[in-house]
Formats: sequence, C-alpha cells, structure tokens
Amino acid sequence: MDALWDFVVGRRKQLAIDSYLHVSAVIQCVLIATLLGVLIGILVYRSPAGSAVATALASTVLTIPSFALLGLLIPILGLGVGPTVTALVLYSLLPIIRNTVVGLAAVDPAVSDAARGIGMSRVAVLRRIEIPLAWPSILTGMRVSTQMAMGILAIAAYAKGPGLGNLLFSGLARVGSPTAVPQALTGTVLIVVLALILDGIFVLVGKLTTSRGIRD
Repeated sequence: MDALWDFVVGRRKQLAIDSYLHVSAVIQCVLIATLLGVLIGILVYRSPAGSAVATALASTVLTIPSFALLGLLIPILGLGVGPTVTALVLYSLLPIIRNTVVGLAAVDPAVSDAARGIGMSRVAVLRRIEIPLAWPSILTGMRVSTQMAMGILAIAAYAKGPGLGNLLFSGLARVGSPTAVPQALTGTVLIVVLALILDGIFVLVGKLTTSRGIRD
C-alpha cells in the first residue's frame, strides 16, 4: 500500500490529466454515438425490418474484439485519436439505437394522432412529444454506452489513444518492477471510480431533464 500511495502522490498531476482525457474522450464519443444512434433510431423505428437490420448491424460490431477492431483501423486511420474515436463510437451505437427504437415504439399512437389532429407537423410531433417521451429510454442507452466506453478506451491505448489505458499498458509492460503493480492498479481503480461518477451524473441528468409525469 505504501508503494501505491507513493505512486499516486508522485504522479498526481499526470493522473489528473490522464483522468480528464479519459473522461473527455468517452463523453465526446458517446455524444457522437448518441447523435448517430438517435437519428438511426428515428429513421427505422416504424419499420420492424429496418429496426432489426439496424440493431443487427450494430450488434455485429460488438462481436469484434477490441484489439482486432483497433488493428483493422490503424492501417486506415493511423495511431491516436482517429482509430480510438471510431472504435468507441461504433461500440457505443448498439445500446443507443436499441433504446431509441424501444422508446419511440412505446409511445402511445393515440398521443401522436391527437397531436397531429390539432395541426402539429410530423417533425413537431417527433420533437415535442415522441422524443421527450422516449428520452428516459435513450438516456439509459447512453448510460450503458458510457460504461462500455470507459473500459474500451483503456484498451485503445494499444492504438496510442488518450486516457488511463496508457498507465495500464505501461504497468503490464513492466511486470516485475516496483512500479508495475501500482501503475496497473491505479489505472484500474481510477477507471472504475470515474465510471461510477459518470453514471451518477447520468442519473442526475435524467431527474433534471425528465418531466415528473414521465418519471412517475
């Protein structure tokens, strides 16, 4: 424990920077995945066949091991941000697409028909009624994607991606040295703690952005 504490104290500034980069990369990638996933969900949720195809394609990405996907992306996009962002966005799509489709499909058609009956356009109904009603489901998909992305980003250090993964890889590469275990353990604990903090933030965002009637 003394070695771990000494490592954390001695590297606290670098650990803070790596933690910031890790969280920042995850949030940005999940936001990109949310824009794409919600758009895809909106386009296909009325079509059972379209929903099945979109979900199946997004599911296929999850069957590809992280190392393999990064290895395929590196020759195309090089090292660093390119393959890291692409991989995280692709892995984050499935929960968001699926939850968007589920949330929109669960909206009572009578509510949408009533809105159309008072003169609202299809886009207005989607923006003002259907998406707000589906928002809790979409937010749940974002939470799941965020937790996945926190772990996957650590593996993206293989492609020289930002964040705490570099600490893990550095520790594993120095197995047998005095700093190997503190490095790997510190990186792991920080990723877990940051993931829990982000999940708590999502819960708070859900309470602040979901109307009481929908929550109840």
